[in-house]
Amino acid sequence: MQKIAILGTGSYVPPKVLANSDLQKMGLDTTDEWIAQRTGVRERRIADPDVNTSDLALHASRKALDMAGLKPSDLDLIIVATITPDTCCPSAANWLQASLNAPQAVTFDVTAACSGYIFGLNVATQYLLSGHSKRVLVVAAEIMTRTLNWKDRTTCILWGDGAGAAVLTRGSGGHELLSTHIHTDGANGKDLLLPGGGSRTTPISHESVDKGLHTLNMIEASASFRVAVRHFVDSIKEAASYNTIDVKNISWFIPHQANLRMFQSIAKSIDVSMDKFYVTLHKYGNISSASCAIALDEAVRDGSIKKDEIVCLPVFGGGLTWGSALIRW
Repeated sequence: MQKIAILGTGSYVPPKVLANSDLQKMGLDTTDEWIAQRTGVRERRIADPDVNTSDLALHASRKALDMAGLKPSDLDLIIVATITPDTCCPSAANWLQASLNAPQAVTFDVTAACSGYIFGLNVATQYLLSGHSKRVLVVAAEIMTRTLNWKDRTTCILWGDGAGAAVLTRGSGGHELLSTHIHTDGANGKDLLLPGGGSRTTPISHESVDKGLHTLNMIEASASFRVAVRHFVDSIKEAASYNTIDVKNISWFIPHQANLRMFQSIAKSIDVSMDKFYVTLHKYGNISSASCAIALDEAVRDGSIKKDEIVCLPVFGGGLTWGSALIRW
């Protein structure tokens, strides 16, 4: 069977920092200690008002292409995972294609909430294995802070903005993407949703805005926590079993950056040390699809991941969606 190789990774976060103490100054009924103890988040990055999701994606893409030693003209497919595109139409991938000047590439978005990066890697794999594509750019990019009700401390404390990217090809010569695994549960998708803007809601109106239909809603947070942990654990075990690798032989776990307590529960469930979890949550918050893509790139660039180490990227998100990827670096 043909191998899938990761030739390069990249990431980008906006320079503006919003610390927990800043939220308190904004009048939110919270403290740095309260947020940090419950989530692990200390600060997050905020995109400037004139910056779009594809702009963040562009920065991450250029870094990934540079690491891969490729030019935009070498790509024949660009996939952007996002739930916060620049516009509903054109797609964020189309905007990115124009900015990169890669007219030869086919472009489209994948919508899978916080699991989007792994879904994007999975789709890219199918195109590469089928022979329809030779070099694919997968980008996960989000401006989550524009989906928030800044008076709702259950949601606004969690999220940030940023983008992560990877360039993939068929064959050897890079870091091997051993497998990807994706799952969905539409029946329970209502537990985390952005209800406004689609055909279920009338066009944006004063009424829909007043009802909070255009901001992120989390329902039954405690129940979602338990469900997320279960799916994280199942996804890790699925990837390990598929590749006949003992979970204990996985060098790094780079999960979707959702909640520090969640990571601790996952580590306990699979009986591994928290030292094996690469965490960026404290400085970036939850960046939905982009969080594990950014964390992977940072772990590569700071030297945490060594040659031939096995890396697992488990994810869980709204939809419901979940899955994992296993990489031999």
